[in-house]
Amino acid sequence: MRTRNILILFLIVSIISCKDKPGNPISNSKPVKDELVDLNKYLVQKDRERIKNYIERKGLRMNESPTGLWFQIIKEGTGNFFTERDKIVLDYECSLLDGTKCYSSKDLGPKEVILGRSEIEQGLSEGLRLLKPGAEAIFIIPPFLAYGLIGDRKMIPSRAVIVYNVNILQAK
Repeated sequence: MRTRNILILFLIVSIISCKDKPGNPISNSKPVKDELVDLNKYLVQKDRERIKNYIERKGLRMNESPTGLWFQIIKEGTGNFFTERDKIVLDYECSLLDGTKCYSSKDLGPKEVILGRSEIEQGLSEGLRLLKPGAEAIFIIPPFLAYGLIGDRKMIPSRAVIVYNVNILQAK
């Protein structure tokens, strides 16, 4: 995994550092921006394949949002869907696709977020908007909706796909 990440970063740095100079063998190739777009599309597709394999192995029945968030609502809540500025308290477990636990409310206590105001993963924010008070759900968040190339520099490595199991405890 680490070797693959290093290889990807090496490719990105190599592409960026090669300027379009006369006599340069890549001067007739696509512009660097196009190369990076192609590389990003490739990485997104590979992440999607990894997620689909995980879903199949676990026997989950998930849906994919237009942005690429995967979700399965285990228990429907009641009332209105969450919207901007709603305060939500939730139990959660955040892990990697290989099952490595990263963060959990069992260890850190329930998470309290204010939609649109709290610094949470874009994918988690999107997923919470699909829920109502009392709901339970699973979210699978690809790197571009989570911590991206860098990770969180603590428990979540670079380019990690994140799995969230959430249980809404309270809405204010």
